[in-house]
Formats: sequence, structure tokens, C-alpha cells
Amino acid sequence: MGRYAVGGVGGVIVLILSLLFGGNLSDINIGGDQPATQQAPASNPEQDQNAKFVSLVLKYTEDVWNKELPAQAGKDYVDPKLVLFTGQVQAGCGRASAASGPFYCPLDQKVYLDLSFFDELTQRFQAPGDFAMAYVIAHEVGHHVQKLLGVSDKVQALQQNGSQKQANALSVRLELQADFLAGVWAHHIQKMKQVLDPGDIEEALKAANAIGDDRLQREAQGRVVPDAFTHGTSEQRMHWFKKGFDTGDINQGDTFKDLEVQ
Repeated sequence: MGRYAVGGVGGVIVLILSLLFGGNLSDINIGGDQPATQQAPASNPEQDQNAKFVSLVLKYTEDVWNKELPAQAGKDYVDPKLVLFTGQVQAGCGRASAASGPFYCPLDQKVYLDLSFFDELTQRFQAPGDFAMAYVIAHEVGHHVQKLLGVSDKVQALQQNGSQKQANALSVRLELQADFLAGVWAHHIQKMKQVLDPGDIEEALKAANAIGDDRLQREAQGRVVPDAFTHGTSEQRMHWFKKGFDTGDINQGDTFKDLEVQ
């Protein structure tokens, strides 16, 4: 896709959320102050509803990170912009198509989502529902947190000076940390809103297992090539999301040091 971007198909963890007094996210109408969103015209009512839902979830990521990033890391949180597109889009990191999946561009600090990706959640990853959509956004916003903390810039510099194998290994660590940060977000939105029901995290872990590099490679080509991993194994992704959710502490998410899964 051109210049440096992170995320891609950043993984689908089904995160059961019921924001606003425990109501289902799909039942919520958009109103009041909303995050900065650049939106392509929705092609059908379903995509229009998805666009409203995405904007709402982004607002809840802002609620958490505007509080937790200063409290935990001493950094001000700068709200990212959300770009909804169909087909193709020109990002600060280069031109991308729907095939790229959702991604975050550190150069313009925007989250890019093609609304057709949510059909792929159901058809390819067997992870339908509003809550898979919520995780995708939380993961990409995790990359924005990494940008604000200076992590993604350091990773980019190291990737440019290393081999492809080394670049892939660094990508895995970056993506696992974004999974961890999505878990941290889930921890704090639960504390703020009491939105998770019993069994929700188990559903999240089941979906995380379905989209690890090892499983996807095995399904696509019949074999696993660890050196080509860019997001981490199923076990690693489940481990780091669960660790983020259990601790709620961004300082516990050093995936660059502690990569092994116990």
C-alpha cells in the first residue's frame, strides 16, 4: 500500500459491548458531539447504519483514552480522525483499496475503514455482529495510541534499517501491542459503563483464535511460515488481548520485551 501504515486486517476479536445503560450498540441513534469523521457517501442503508455505529464506537475510545493516557503515561490524547471510504482512498501513507482492510496511518493520524469490510467479518472470518466491528476500531485506535507514545516511529525506523524478516517480527510486536491496547480499552469502558455480560471475553478469545497468522496461513496455503507472520499467532493474540483486559495498565504491554506466551 505505499508508505508506512499499520493495521491492515488487524484481526477480529468479537468484543461484546452494550454501551449506554446496557443497551445494544445497534439500537443506539447517533446524536450530540461526535468524533471528526470524513465519510464517503454510504451506498445503502446498512452501510449508513454501520457508519453511524463506527462513529459512536470511536467516541467511546476517545472517552477512555482522553482519561487514561494522561493518567497512565503522562501524555495528552489527541483524538484521531476517522475516514470511511468505499473502493479506494488516498491516505497520507499512500493509496489503499478495500483489500487492505482497516488500517491506521501514522503520517496523518487517521483511521481508515472501508464499510464493506464488515461483510468480510461475517463471510470470511465468521465473526458477525456489531461487536466485531467495535474491536476492529479499538485495535486501530491502539495504533494511534502507539503513535502518540512514540512507539510506531521507533518501529518504523528499525524496520527501514533491517531485513524483511526483522521487519515482520517488529510488525508482530506492534500488532500484538495494539491487541493489548484494545484489551485495555475494553477494561476501562467496562469500568466506566458496565457494558460486558458474562461470557463476552470468552467470545472475544474464541474470535482472536480464528484470526492468528498461523491459522490463516494454514487455511490459505496449507502450511505455516513463521518468518512471514505480521500480526502474531492465535495464542499470542489471545494472550495479549486478555492481558490488556485483565490489567487495564498500558505499562504491562511491552510486547517488544515479553513476546513469549506463557
